[in-house]
Amino acid sequence: MRTHISASTTEIPRRLRERAIRTTGRPVTHVAKGLGIHKEALRQWVRQAEADRSERDDRMSTAERDELRKLHRQIAELKRVNEILKAASVFLPRRSTVPGRGRAGDRPTA
Repeated sequence: MRTHISASTTEIPRRLRERAIRTTGRPVTHVAKGLGIHKEALRQWVRQAEADRSERDDRMSTAERDELRKLHRQIAELKRVNEILKAASVFLPRRSTVPGRGRAGDRPTA
């Protein structure tokens, strides 16, 4: 019979990471083996935790990576909107830059 785990599946790895990262002073290989995770995964977690605490300059913090992802999504959305506007502009009447040569409403009043 399977037992039900009350924590969500995303919660378990977070807890495992926190526990693994807190285990300092011992070789990464021993900690990883004791927790049943790959030693390189633990090394990456430790490096990321150090970056989050501003102890490393060679990688972005989690907050910086999240912000970068958000900005990339915004750029992609703006590009999509721009393409839509470009396509729609084909159907809009062009305005003349010469006074009196555009639409009737564009003419200056005398």
